[in-house]
Amino acid sequence: MRILLALLLIGLTVAGFASGSIDTLAEETPGTGTVAVPLATMPRSETCLAAADLREAVADKRVIPPVAAIRAARQVIPRAEIQRARLCRSDDTLVYLLTALRRDGQFVHVMVDATTGQVTGP
Repeated sequence: MRILLALLLIGLTVAGFASGSIDTLAEETPGTGTVAVPLATMPRSETCLAAADLREAVADKRVIPPVAAIRAARQVIPRAEIQRARLCRSDDTLVYLLTALRRDGQFVHVMVDATTGQVTGP
């Protein structure tokens, strides 16, 4: 019974994060140089490109490959496991929005400029 209740609670929490009704903060532990940033400053999922558009942009050499963006993110969060990499529009530029899971169980979001490969935001 406890396991069922725990699974239900986890499912509701995940659904809340996925729908955007729960506002989260991406944060690192103090002293690591990364500050808490509300997800509201991150590009919305509606502005992200489809997988076919991502492949086309990489093939046309308009953006760096996702692997290069992941390497850049690992310089900022070295021991985190990258869970997702999306190519999104932020203002008038393209950025990779990477979601990483740290070893302490917290998710961290990193933005990497898709044309230069430089980390532009936590």
